[in-house]
Amino acid sequence: MGTWRNGSGTLTVGTGSADGTGTREVPLRIAASYRARTRGLLGQDGVEGALLITPCASVHTFRMRFAIDVAYLDRHFNVLAVHTMKPGRLGLPRLRARHVVESEAGAMAEWGMRPGTRVRIVAEAIVR
Repeated sequence: MGTWRNGSGTLTVGTGSADGTGTREVPLRIAASYRARTRGLLGQDGVEGALLITPCASVHTFRMRFAIDVAYLDRHFNVLAVHTMKPGRLGLPRLRARHVVESEAGAMAEWGMRPGTRVRIVAEAIVR
């Protein structure tokens, strides 16, 4: 996808087999505008599923109310790194990172999201 828009979609983790076993689909919120990327998860007490911030190469957790998992993705949606960040931290920029996925701490391990994993992101169509 070339141009991203704020909205929702689905994050699919894992390749699985032809019958779909081994994959995990997660509800996703997409933050693509400057305002949505700046806000991120600030002011929230939790997140249902995950948040994609694009474009993005680094994040912080200042004024966050909970710890988060952060996955840095390259332009082909390969996971470069996954870190858990407590509130009040500044993450270093990641070379080659084009997108960041955030979720509640511990969720990404449960989904099987780790460096080298390839994820798929499908944005819901915007009806006008």
